[in-house]
Order: sequence, then structure tokens, then C-alpha cells
Amino acid sequence: MNSNDIATYLIQHPHFFEEHAELLGTIKLTSPVMGRAISLQERQMEVVREKYRGLELRMADLLRIAEENHDITKKFQNWTRSLLLARNDVDLPHVLTQGLQDIFDLPHATLRLWNVAEDYAHTWFAVPATDDARLFAKGLNTPFCGKNQDFEAAAWIDTPEPVASLAMLPLRLSPKAPTFGLLVLGSPDPARYTKDMATDFLSKIADTSSAALSCLVDL
Repeated sequence: MNSNDIATYLIQHPHFFEEHAELLGTIKLTSPVMGRAISLQERQMEVVREKYRGLELRMADLLRIAEENHDITKKFQNWTRSLLLARNDVDLPHVLTQGLQDIFDLPHATLRLWNVAEDYAHTWFAVPATDDARLFAKGLNTPFCGKNQDFEAAAWIDTPEPVASLAMLPLRLSPKAPTFGLLVLGSPDPARYTKDMATDFLSKIADTSSAALSCLVDL
């Protein structure tokens, strides 16, 4: 019999060691943990401990993720609440962008809207964007994240320090609705927004922002 035959036999006869319990104390295995020969029972305990340690690490990782998600949810709720508390529609863009910076600890946040209602045409957020910027926003199906490649939107951020990375969120009320603006998040850190980062949460920010700001534009 070769080793495969023996393994197959033991699988097919699970009661073998119950019938020959005396063998458990005589079989010796090399322990990768202890570095010496140990009994089969000791090796089984090592395997159980290794699995338990793996489960502990996995559980700790899940708890960490749960805490991070809870923190993000709390911040999102606080930010949304600040939008609901805004007394005047014209204040919404400032409340929205300042809230993103303060609550989410973001370096920079700004936005531009087009097709703004006449009552708000004089405001900072209604400063005209070029056709190229509008076309860029229209072409975004999901938020753009990546290095600042001299994007026009980066110049909307009023800061003396260079903007190394950007997240640009198109503003629209539904996937097929016309785009009416662009929300821009900037950072001096080139690794803050990267092209391979997840954008699910940014999409939620874009959806909420679009709903809040839609009262300022003629759709």
C-alpha cells in the first residue's frame, strides 16, 4: 500500500483510531511550530489552535470594518442633517462643501452649477464653467478619482498649495438625467484619490448633493 491507499482507507474507515486508540500515543509527527516530533493528538491540537488564531484575526478584521462603516454612516448622517437644517437655498452649496471638509476631514471641496436659476446667477457657485468642463462632467457615469492632470476643475479650488489628486462627482438626479454641475474634492496628497479606489460612497455623496442642489437650477 502506498500513502494514498492508506489515506483513502482511513477516510473510508473513520472509526479506525477509535478501535486502535493505543496508536494515537505512538504515532509521531514533526511539528512546524515546536520544531520537534510530537504525538498525533498534539499535532491535532496545534491544527485547532492555528484555525482558532485564524478565526480570531478574521473576527478582529470584521470588527474593524464594522467600526469604520459605523463611523462613516454617522458622518454621512451628520452631513445630511446639516443640509436639511440649511434655512436658505442659496446657502446650500456652502453648507454642503464646508460640511464635507469639516465632517469628513477633507482638505478641499468646491462645486460649480450650470443652468442656475436667475435668482442665483450672481453667486460663486454659478460662475460659468467651460464647455469642456461641462462635457467632462456629462461623460462621467461614476465619480472620477485620480491625479490632477491640469483639470479645469482643480482651478476652482481656492488654495495656494498644489492640488495633487482629485475626486470629481457629476451632479444629476438620475443616471439618464442631464448633468447640472460638478462637485470637486481635492487634496495635496497624490495618494488621497486614486484611480483604483472604490467609488460607492462617493456616488452616495453625489446622489445626496444632487438632490439637495436641484432647487438652485432650472432643469
